[in-house]
Amino acid sequence: MKKVMYSQYGGPEVLQLVEVPQPVVGPNELLVRVRAVSLNPLDWKIRAGEMKLVAGSKLPKGVGIDFAGTVERVGAAVHAFQPGQEVFGLLDPLKGGALAEYVMVTEQQVARKPAGLSFAQAAALPVVGSSALQVFEQLIKLRPGTELLINGASGGIGMVATQLAKRQGARVTAVVGPAGLAAARQWGADAVLNYREQSVHSLGRRFDAVLDLSGQLPFAQARPLLTPAGVYVHSAPGVKEILGSFWHNLFSKQKYRVLLLKPKAAYLTTLATSNLNVAIGATYPLADFQRAYAEVAKGGIAGKAVFTLE
Repeated sequence: MKKVMYSQYGGPEVLQLVEVPQPVVGPNELLVRVRAVSLNPLDWKIRAGEMKLVAGSKLPKGVGIDFAGTVERVGAAVHAFQPGQEVFGLLDPLKGGALAEYVMVTEQQVARKPAGLSFAQAAALPVVGSSALQVFEQLIKLRPGTELLINGASGGIGMVATQLAKRQGARVTAVVGPAGLAAARQWGADAVLNYREQSVHSLGRRFDAVLDLSGQLPFAQARPLLTPAGVYVHSAPGVKEILGSFWHNLFSKQKYRVLLLKPKAAYLTTLATSNLNVAIGATYPLADFQRAYAEVAKGGIAGKAVFTLE
């Protein structure tokens, strides 16, 4: 089968489409024929070598974390799924390997694909949806009336976080570029700010929580935007952010949190029944894997970018 892998760290040019053996199904495993795979910032952070401390440095590695497809075969001990069923799920975020014609998973790594979503929409949901659920479960406690600023709200996590926060009664201010204005409004943001025309610091307001999804609003710049006991969350931290957050939280009531995604089967179950508006901003065939990662890493796409496999 075909699989996208890399044997050295670097940019999209290190990625290669290679032939590898199709996985052999174990008793507790499912073989899924992949129909769509999402692109996530973690893909290129790990590929660039920025995450060696937590992802390990063993090469070669595959890319791609979340996917949707059809169950091809099941192990003897698998009872919740059958061949032919449509599923969506995610692999270990630090290992990846979903960008392939087939993936091997356990029952805990997949759920039935919502009938109302296409394969592309379903593949777009597990990482960003699980991330948003984890943020509001562990890092930011929402209450009716919570003032939440989402910086970089037009991307995948912002898409889900905006909808979930509104359902919990929060007031959401979304900071986006020109391409994301309509999408942020569609997802329910109360106020939408075009960062190219206005700085968030000009609002003269303070927020109970700031969720930075773009990496362009570091904690030092976000502090004046927070209430005295406000919470800042960095969604794609490197080693510097992880260590910095630990040190800062020892001395300040304003908390600096980092999102380190830990998938749960319960998150997939929740997402499958959440009736979310899932926007696909770009699609690519498997053969365009280098171009896709080069383009998507530049930003500017509202919603999610997805590979579609025939």
